[in-house]
Amino acid sequence: MRLLRQFTAAMCVLAVTSVTAIAQDLPALSTDVPKMTTQQFDALLQTLKRWGEFGAEDQVGAINLITAAKRVQAAKEVKSGVSVSLANPISKTATGDFIVPLEHQTFVFPPLAGPDSPEMAAGDVFTINYHGALHSHMDGVAHFGWNGQLYNGFPFEPTDTGFPHVGLEHIAKKGIFTRGVLVDLPALYGIAALDPGTVITIDHLNAWEKATGVTVSAGDVVLVRTGRWTLAEKMGGFNPLEKTAGLHASTGAWLKQRGVAAIGCDAISDVVPGGVDGVFNPVHVITNYALGMPLFDHLQLDELATIAQSKGRHTFLFTANPLHIEGATGSPLSPVAVF
Repeated sequence: MRLLRQFTAAMCVLAVTSVTAIAQDLPALSTDVPKMTTQQFDALLQTLKRWGEFGAEDQVGAINLITAAKRVQAAKEVKSGVSVSLANPISKTATGDFIVPLEHQTFVFPPLAGPDSPEMAAGDVFTINYHGALHSHMDGVAHFGWNGQLYNGFPFEPTDTGFPHVGLEHIAKKGIFTRGVLVDLPALYGIAALDPGTVITIDHLNAWEKATGVTVSAGDVVLVRTGRWTLAEKMGGFNPLEKTAGLHASTGAWLKQRGVAAIGCDAISDVVPGGVDGVFNPVHVITNYALGMPLFDHLQLDELATIAQSKGRHTFLFTANPLHIEGATGSPLSPVAVF
């Protein structure tokens, strides 16, 4: 027993030493976003396109990487059955720049079995502009295009009732059931949150993989936590579309190489300002247009981070089921992580 205690103590010292050594090698955090011209960004887009990879008529994009085998693998992530929602309540009151509150009307049905029946029933009518700076939602592949085109070369030509190509219905038919990976950069750096405008590069993503021993693989959904909601509690009127931590455009190459199926963030995935002349959401353009990849914006990842740390795990089963609406650019939804 004494030898066991000595061995355990030695291993703990070794673990702490290893983490400290890794921490010393972490790339610096900076708000100095590398700049790109529109022409340089366009050239990057051309190198990242995965058009035709899944067929000339493919309208699902990177979600194709979630194969049947990947779903079986993802199901094995469930060990304890602990689940957590990754969405915030949809606000009925919050307003501001790019924030439109949910309009909710409840009504009572007329007696369905006649006027003398004690049965009662009610329904709801929702009106929501879920894109913006607050509501948790999924951006479908039709959300962002470039130079008149969508993913796979389909025309960026919406009608009054949606897009004829790469609408959300193509993803909604099967939903998303795969391995989720939480990239919690504040935890990696031992801080509460990344400063607004902090740029996340390939070096940071690689450093996270090295420190955790997790390698992102094809078909994964990668969720990047920046600590946005921690900042929102401390900074009144915090606007993630004005200045927020996020990925730089150059990370598109990493996303393609790893075979990421979708990305999500507690903000909008893009670093803001994005550093590309004439482009507000470079990462959105890269993922939607070039990679055919959906995104999850304004997720609630704090509870997920707490559970992940308590369990010493960074991977889990991720499920998300967007509304099945033909031609839609996205959908409000409540993704779930299960450990």
